[in-house]
Amino acid sequence: WFALYCKVNVTVKITINYDFVRRVGQKYFVSYKERHSFSRAVEFCSQQGLDLALPQNEEENIALTQFFGDVNKEAWINVNNKKAEGNFEADMNNRPLTFTKWGEGQPDKSIEATGCTMLSENGVWRVTHECFLNAYIICQL
Repeated sequence: WFALYCKVNVTVKITINYDFVRRVGQKYFVSYKERHSFSRAVEFCSQQGLDLALPQNEEENIALTQFFGDVNKEAWINVNNKKAEGNFEADMNNRPLTFTKWGEGQPDKSIEATGCTMLSENGVWRVTHECFLNAYIICQL
């Protein structure tokens, strides 16, 4: 009686064709250029094993604005949708934001409890309570 042990290394390469792919440093931003609500955006990226996009520096912020075409120039970004101590200060995993680019008067202090954050074509962020709006879904990996 004897035992035979084998070690097998298998590499699986999965190809997914996105309509939009941008690499910035070690991060990739990807999208099918679909538009939907904030909750659907979070759900969609999660189903792909990804996170909703969140720029960590100006270079990434600019890369995301290159996504926009001629119309509908807003995308959801991964900023916590629950006001924390009077501010939107964390991502959806409650990690503190290390980079922000809030527009004038943002984050909107009138939003008492829940809001969603959009990136606009000029690269500024704004909070809206209208999380049902159809904005672009961009994920990151």
